[in-house]
This record gives sequence, structure tokens and C-alpha cells, in this order.
Amino acid sequence: MIKFIIKLHPEIAIKSRSVRKRFTKLLENNIRILGQRFDEDIKVHNNWDNLVLVSEKDDEESRLALIDILKNIPGIMQFIEVAETPFETIDDIYQAALVLNRDVIAGKSFCVRCKRVGKHDFSSGEVERYVGGGLNQNVEGARVQLSKPEVTVKIEIKQDLAYIVKETHIGVAGFPLPSQESVLSLVSGGFDSGVATYQMIRKGARTHYLFFNLGGAAHEIGVKQASYYLWNKFSSTHKVKFVAVDFDPVVAEILENVENSQMGVILKRMMMRAGSVVAEKMGIDAIVTGESLGQVSSQTLANLSIIDRVTDTLILRPLIQHDKQEIIDIAREIGTADMAEVMPEYCGVISKKPTVKAKIGKILAEEEKFDFDVLDTVIENARVMDIRDIAKEAKEEVADAESVSELPKDAVVVDIRSPEEEDNNPLDIEGHDVVHLPFFRLATKFSELPQDKEYYLYCEKGVMSQLQALILHAEGYKTVKVYRP
Repeated sequence: MIKFIIKLHPEIAIKSRSVRKRFTKLLENNIRILGQRFDEDIKVHNNWDNLVLVSEKDDEESRLALIDILKNIPGIMQFIEVAETPFETIDDIYQAALVLNRDVIAGKSFCVRCKRVGKHDFSSGEVERYVGGGLNQNVEGARVQLSKPEVTVKIEIKQDLAYIVKETHIGVAGFPLPSQESVLSLVSGGFDSGVATYQMIRKGARTHYLFFNLGGAAHEIGVKQASYYLWNKFSSTHKVKFVAVDFDPVVAEILENVENSQMGVILKRMMMRAGSVVAEKMGIDAIVTGESLGQVSSQTLANLSIIDRVTDTLILRPLIQHDKQEIIDIAREIGTADMAEVMPEYCGVISKKPTVKAKIGKILAEEEKFDFDVLDTVIENARVMDIRDIAKEAKEEVADAESVSELPKDAVVVDIRSPEEEDNNPLDIEGHDVVHLPFFRLATKFSELPQDKEYYLYCEKGVMSQLQALILHAEGYKTVKVYRP
């Protein structure tokens, strides 16, 4: 049996009783939805101050899969992997702790910490002393050290059950989905928009994706990958939309008619106009951007103020005070940094001397030169899709990239998983060469491989390999296929 005690994010615990009940119920449902995709018989119990997940599976692969699921569910502060044991005496608790911790504390300093709920004829301190003394005497090299021990043996007692803590895991915290209103995040595939999107998901907002395409098909494929990754990892309990707007005609209109120094601010205003219309059609009241104060010329306080005046729609900027390095660090933590590093920058317009303190009169005068029919047209032609269909679309678009479960004799497999995934589950195929080339390096490194061979891309679920096959086909590499064992 695998069992986890799930602790709520502290901000949930301080809500009013009705709000806390609603948030906890949402979290319970989200855990159950994701858990049952893995194990349809999984159980989730709501104990008000915590949740308990129980799976009858007991293998290491299942354990790791459940840990990965729980680590990425908004609303979970931490979850404790426990062994449950009934008891009648303190010695029963000690015997269970000895079995679980003998190897863990051997040769190390340790202490015992106990939390207790219910009526018992002993105190938490008595449990700590009894269990600690027994472990100290019966585990070779173990020694009690109350201050800064190498290992803390944790025990939680509820009524007639003791839970011996095996390991504590940290979650993403925040609020469960969808405890807040829906938002529409402007995504570009870069560091900033990915982190801003994650921050809103973590705050419990069902986050939809809006992409202004300035770089053609390859750019859209890359942004779809990044968006699908964020949704699938942190918010796949709820359906969201991915909206793509071809913004090249708008950029062309700006380049042709707008004074050079005002281009950047006007481009952002056009994006906000378009974003507001899309949001209104979707019944969404807020737009999210990855803008950070002072990071580029269009993000000065003066320019952001001018940009905001173009719409009554609420514009949220969760990264407004973040430094670039802080944003990159968060991107690495959530797994989007590698994709962002290789995402081309499509600025749309580049001013020689962009204004850092735009004046509304000047901006309005320049916008009078702009043909707003162009903006209306691109908004009208926006493509809206269920984000789950990104995987389906990839399969359809790369139908010619044959998926095989058995490899031809001379086939070379390209393992495009991230280094972390590769380390956790190495791919070794007898009789075939395996090239390890993470998906975020394919664009720059695939051309260095010998081109007289057939290559079969491999990833865990096949989605990323199919999308990458599409990109490589577009670049002329027609011998690329997909390996699905």
C-alpha cells in the first residue's frame, strides 16, 4: 500500500470556514481526478485539516508516479509518505519505527518528533523519548541529537493509528483550481510568459493561452509545446483553450505607418486591444502578461501606463517586480527554461530609439495612421482550440512521420527526453544505437547527425516526439519518424 498525508497550503487554512471547505473540496477532487488516471481504485479522504491518498499498489514505479502527480497540484504545501500502523502501546509504535528507520539512521545523529490527536494515556513527549531511546540502543551507530540532527524521525498519531513518516515531499502550494476566476495569458514561449502563466495557475486561476504569432509555423509549434507542457503538468484537471492570432499583418501596418520610436508601445497596445476582444468573447475578465518593470523599453512605468489605457480589461502582471534571473530560476524549477532558451525572439518591430516615456497625445496621433480594419481582421480569424487537441493535432499533422513499435535493423533512436527524465529511466535498446539529444537541442544539433540514416524520435508519451518530427519535416528532414514501444 502507498499512503500520503497531504497538507494544505497555509493560506487555505486561514480562510473562513465556508471558503476553506470549498477550497479543500476542489483540491480533493483534483487529486482524485489525477490519481484515478493512474490508478482507478485510488482513494482520497478529506479530513478537514489534511487529505489522505491511498493506493493499493506497492511497487516503486507507482510510488514515483504518484509523487510526481502530487508535487504539481496547486494547493498542496507538502505531502508526507507514511506507513500506517495500529497500536495499543507505545512499544507497538517503537517497533514499527524501528523497522522503517533502522537503515535510515544507522551511523547518523537523529531525533524523534511526534504530533498527536486524540485521547491517550501518554504524551507526545513520552513517545519521543521512548521511541528515541529504543532506536538509540538498538541501531548500530545511531545517536540522539536534539539540535540539528542528520535525520528526524517523524510520527503522527491519530486516535488508535500511528503514522510513521517515511519521507516528506514539497508541493507547489498556492490555491486549487479553479478557486479563482479564469484568465487569459499572453504567451510567447519565452521565460517570462511561461513563468507568469505558471504563477496564475498556482494561484488557482483557470488559465487559457493567447499567442500572437510573429514568427510563422515553427514559432507556433514551439509555443504550443510550451503551453501544452504547462497545462499538462500543472492544470490538466481542467479544460482550457489555446488561441492563436496571426499578427504579421498588424506588424506590417505598424512598420509602414507608425513613427519609429513609438512602434513598440503601439504594438503592445494592439495586442492588448486584441487580447481584450478575445477575452470578452471567452467570458474572461483579465489578461495576464509576463512584463517586468523596466526590463525593456516598453515596460517602463510610463509606457505600461499608456499601454493599459487602451482597454478596460484588467491586466495582471505577476512578474512586475521580478528580476530576470529570478524569472529564469523559476523557469528552471518548473521545467520551461530549456524550451525558452531555444525559442527564437520575434520582436515584431525594432525601434532604433524606442521611447521610454510615451505621451498619450503622440501615441494617439500615430494610431490615427493605423488601419484598424487590419486588427479587426486578424482578431476575426483567430484560431481557437482545446489545448488537449494539441496532441491530436500533432498526430494528424505528422501522419507521414510513421510511428512504429518495432524498429528496422539499422534504425537510430533519438531519445529527446530531458536529461532528468533520461536519468530516472534510461533508454537502452538492444541492437540499436540510441542518441541522447533533448528536444530543446534538436533545432540546433540535429543537423550534426549523419544524414544517411533513419531516425526515430522517442519520448515518454509520444506527444513531444510527434511535434518535434513536424518541425524537422518542415526543415527538410524527411527521414524522421517516431518510436512508440
